[in-house]
Amino acid sequence: MRAVKSFIILFALLLLVAPFAAVSADGHLPDLGGRTVTVAVENAYMPFNVIDEETGEAVGWDYDTLGLICELLNCALDWIETSWEGMIVAVSNGEYDMAADGITITEERAQIVDYSIGYIDLSQKFMVRVDEDRFANAEEFVAGDFIIGVQVATTNFEAASGLVGEDRIVAYSEFGFAVQALISGDVDGVVIDDVAGQGYTGLNADKIKLLPDELTKEQLGFIYPQGSDLVEPFNAALEVIMADGRLQAINDKWFGSEEEADMALPDLGGRVVTVAVENAYMPFNVIDEETGEAVGWDYDTLGLICELLNCALDWIETSWEGMIVAVSNGEYDMAADGITITEERAQIVDYSIGYIDLSQKFMVRVDEDRFANAEEFVAGDFIIGVQVATTNFEAASGLVGEERIVAYSEFGFAVQALISGDVDGVVIDDVAGQGYTGLNADKIKLLPDELTKEQLGFIYPQGSDLVEPFDAALEVIMADGRLQAINDKWFGADA
Repeated sequence: MRAVKSFIILFALLLLVAPFAAVSADGHLPDLGGRTVTVAVENAYMPFNVIDEETGEAVGWDYDTLGLICELLNCALDWIETSWEGMIVAVSNGEYDMAADGITITEERAQIVDYSIGYIDLSQKFMVRVDEDRFANAEEFVAGDFIIGVQVATTNFEAASGLVGEDRIVAYSEFGFAVQALISGDVDGVVIDDVAGQGYTGLNADKIKLLPDELTKEQLGFIYPQGSDLVEPFNAALEVIMADGRLQAINDKWFGSEEEADMALPDLGGRVVTVAVENAYMPFNVIDEETGEAVGWDYDTLGLICELLNCALDWIETSWEGMIVAVSNGEYDMAADGITITEERAQIVDYSIGYIDLSQKFMVRVDEDRFANAEEFVAGDFIIGVQVATTNFEAASGLVGEERIVAYSEFGFAVQALISGDVDGVVIDDVAGQGYTGLNADKIKLLPDELTKEQLGFIYPQGSDLVEPFDAALEVIMADGRLQAINDKWFGADA
């Protein structure tokens, strides 16, 4: 899409770190000495940049965010209006210092420009007329002979083309023209980023709406000529305003506040939802040794989600090994246990949207000197400890074969076996691994090798009516920073 997704379990350590995280980092940012930065914008892509019809002034998220950043960095902005179609190439050629126009981060574009860190996660969706009754979702749209309107040279165009082919697409130079074509009946739907779509539907709520289907998941960033010396200071300022809440205030202004998003969520009427957990997989769910209470990321996140949806959680402790099948059989309404999204599992359960990207890594003893990386481990005759029936087990098996694996019913047992010398390494998700190493920093460490890249999700029985409302709540707390606050608590703010 063109336009508009570590851990510390030691509570004492968290209390020590928290005061410092709240200190503003403004005084430590670079000083650009009043430098003028030219910024390319389209001024036709709400809510990022648009001409206010009443005042004639250019306004939007881009103006507020970059204005704040330049205030912090001591620079001046020279906004230059240009067409979207040639913008990325123009920045690549050095015609502008940067561009801000809801630009999706893609590998292809990264070949010719440098990106900032991602500042918004979003999805592409179908926009349709409010009285549309010929189709109810993307699948029905694709199955018909309906026409899509979209802006040219965007990832929205690419998504539309992949869905229906270019012969069913009408391309426009600006998204506003595509939206107007939809309203007037010249096209049957528009593929658009959800954030921009909310802007257009907000202005035309009696005429257009967004369908719930997520066609893609993407991230936006500013772009610069390759090698630009602006990337680092602008990233530093972005990180500061992300951390201290000032970016969230701008997001609330242009994309809607927490309160508005919360009010739009479904009400489950106090429904009780049974949740299977292991209570042995830090930092997601674990028994606090001091209090005897079950705590972790799962408890905080699902607790917040049920607060928003008006439901109650009935946590049920069960073993990992049979958990997915039990959910598939309807024994529990859902499970939350750091569950990797895989095609095989998706044959028997429904997944939520992915809520964390992670990698699998080797955990070893801190004084390990027989191997320095995964390749050297595999080349030797070393033994891997791992939890049974996990994607970690699958990764370990693919590396060394099952004859060099010792499987344990819980990850904690595998970690203890590593510390005591019964195994030579443990394959573990990096997030959980950071939790164990945080508690045993003098005994174990993670090697830097990334063995796999994966994504986690909650699971439900197939066809569950909980998937849609829980996904909606997840999207809200992802967008407004509340999920990030939970991530910072359990995975560490630097993760």
